[in-house]
Amino acid sequence: MPDERQDLDELLARRALTADDARPEAVERRHAAGGRTARENLDDLVDSGSFVEYGRFAIAAQRARRDLDDLVARTPADGIIGGTARVDGAACAVLSYDYTVLAGTQGALGHRKKDRLFELIERMRLPTVFFAEGGGGRPGDTDYPVVSALDTRAFALWAKLSGIVPRIAIVAGRCFAGNAVIAGCSDLIVATENVSIGMGGPAMIEGGGLGKVDPDEVGPVDVQSRNGVIDVVVPDEAAATVVAKQLLGYFRGVGEPGVAPDQDRMRDLVPERQRRAYKVEPIIETLADVDSVTVLRERFAPEMVTALARIEGRPIGVIANNTMHMAGAITSDAADKASRFMQLCDAFGLPLVSLVDTPGMMVGPKAEATGLVRHTSRLLVAGASLEVPFVAVILRRGYGLGAQAMVAGSLHEPLLTVAWPSAHLGPMGLEGAVKLGFRKDLEAIADEEERAARVRELTALAEQNAKALNAATLFELDDVIDPAETRSLIASTLAAATQNVPHTTGRRFVDTW
Repeated sequence: MPDERQDLDELLARRALTADDARPEAVERRHAAGGRTARENLDDLVDSGSFVEYGRFAIAAQRARRDLDDLVARTPADGIIGGTARVDGAACAVLSYDYTVLAGTQGALGHRKKDRLFELIERMRLPTVFFAEGGGGRPGDTDYPVVSALDTRAFALWAKLSGIVPRIAIVAGRCFAGNAVIAGCSDLIVATENVSIGMGGPAMIEGGGLGKVDPDEVGPVDVQSRNGVIDVVVPDEAAATVVAKQLLGYFRGVGEPGVAPDQDRMRDLVPERQRRAYKVEPIIETLADVDSVTVLRERFAPEMVTALARIEGRPIGVIANNTMHMAGAITSDAADKASRFMQLCDAFGLPLVSLVDTPGMMVGPKAEATGLVRHTSRLLVAGASLEVPFVAVILRRGYGLGAQAMVAGSLHEPLLTVAWPSAHLGPMGLEGAVKLGFRKDLEAIADEEERAARVRELTALAEQNAKALNAATLFELDDVIDPAETRSLIASTLAAATQNVPHTTGRRFVDTW
């Protein structure tokens, strides 16, 4: 048996120091806090044996003030692990800050590793998952002369990937400053219930004269989910990993057809009573393959639902008005939510389906104070810019500019615009149109009860005129359909639309908001 080589022994010994087993106390503290180590998360995410690591032997740039053996033992990989891998058989890039190493802060060599990986991600067009937990910039590195460190390229290189590859950030625990920017520049953020995300941590807040703040109160999940920062909230890192895999799957193109729900259910999901609210999520779930729906930004602007799903294995994006909130009216936040989602789908080739039931744009002084004119117009601009196939279904109410915004500006902009029998369409809400159009006639009726009865009578006549079947006789709609036909018609239209996809020149980034 040949003698063992000293150089190989040295390599294997040094490699062992980068493993979790080499730091049992740090691992135990992490587990005691309810978290997993960076390597545990990556092992759970990627296919076994597929991870190719970059910069494994990097250490914190602190040789001027710490012993080399101490740095090797306590700062493996300079607190960030990254490389290429496969997830469910598909190539991707994966990175993770290591909170057990200097609280996941961003060190000098860690930034260089990110620079290297971000450039490779662009060259190889790799979808990316980034575990972003950490405390932001690290002030303790000594080995590189620094005044501001504002020449760091990592943030520009990460932002430059917008619209080129899908990027999913996973955040558990505390994520501040530069780490938060990594998450914020991502396309989708999956966060655990214990997160605190902020552009500055407690030290920066106190240093700015804003008082002392507990780290967990900087940007807790309740705040960051309701304001739209977080796309999906999950209990823990294990659940976050499962969701990340599901999200990656939407960007891989058409897969095997999934199980179709019973489409006859569609006929009963919209109430016959025009003013009765209903949940739109069951419609999306019935339309899509079983267990294929992921709702995004659920707690933000709930009057608008955005979701990723599949129909016959084809990934799609869905926007839908939610009558359970604000009667489905389009607010500033709802417009931002939908238009940014449309950008995301357009950038990565996901066809869009719009489910319409809206009284229109939200109106009134309070709504206008939110910048409504600009925000709702954003939805029209996003729709007009779409290059992916787009299908619209009018479920019930399709009134005014709000309905036009939901169909990319016109009923004839989508590749297919259909309505259910329950649908009514009009330039504005019917009762309001009656009161406005017949104002003088109504004012001439002195008795209030008689006037109200006349409003109901005129509104009923308007409803007959506004029926989808009547609109279809003037070819404002492509068809009025049995709700049970919706899935098959969408599937057929998208199959035809993607048969010969035109070549697109140029590149569009995806807004972070």
